[in-house]
Amino acid sequence: MSVTITEGILVEVQSAFVPERSTPEADEFFFAYTVRISNTGKRTVQLVSRHWVITDSHGRVEEVRGAGVVGKQPVLQPGESFQYTSACPLTTPYGTMHGSYQMVCEDGTQFDAAIAEFELAVPTESRSRLLN
Repeated sequence: MSVTITEGILVEVQSAFVPERSTPEADEFFFAYTVRISNTGKRTVQLVSRHWVITDSHGRVEEVRGAGVVGKQPVLQPGESFQYTSACPLTTPYGTMHGSYQMVCEDGTQFDAAIAEFELAVPTESRSRLLN
């Protein structure tokens, strides 16, 4: 699990390998990740965009930028949370993701809420079956 807090915005991420959506013999590994964004601060904020840095086990890096998350740009009052699940395909059984959410406060000030690095990994028992 990945946990970080920036200016009162707590970001927690949990990832999981999805074997039924993966085809290891074709180097297709599918991972889901669930993100919970909590406003522990005193200001109302809106998540307006995202930036992800995805690195596979060969060191290949892909950057993804876009508006909001899962088609939404949630507004979080102090004490509120927003949770969503998304996915990431990789061509290797291991990788990492990290990034940031671009947040805007009611007064128009902006800041980037960090998303700490987390792993995208085929579980060890599955990995050994894949390699044999």
